[in-house]
Amino acid sequence: MSGLAKYLTVYLISMLKFVGGPTLGAAVGLTFLETVILTILGMMTTVLVISLFGHSFREWLNRIFRRDKKLFTKRNRKFVVFWKRYGLFGVSFLTPVIFSPILGTLLVHAFGGSTRKILGYMLISAVFWSFALSKFFQFIPQIIQP
Repeated sequence: MSGLAKYLTVYLISMLKFVGGPTLGAAVGLTFLETVILTILGMMTTVLVISLFGHSFREWLNRIFRRDKKLFTKRNRKFVVFWKRYGLFGVSFLTPVIFSPILGTLLVHAFGGSTRKILGYMLISAVFWSFALSKFFQFIPQIIQP
């Protein structure tokens, strides 16, 4: 796999599922810093795109897939409890490891977080988790090999 393909793959995977970025970065032999940067860029690209176009996209999906929706479902209640317990910072901080960047960003927007705060908290989260997970996945081969 060429260098550009490695970079692009880690970047794109990080856009969809954050944990995949550090895992794949270590697997394809990228350096720690390359993995960290690509993972952060991938997540923040998703957060930025959803922050800018998420409301329009959600309205478009609602028009296409319009159906009678139950307001109080088990899933909705779990999201509300999670939001009340952890708030904007908590949901943003846990997005990379529990949610995907897509779901986490949609969730914080649905509960009314401001775009500026969402971008800031998601960046803090992406930087922290990118460093932590990249270091972890770079360190695993050293533990396994005798």
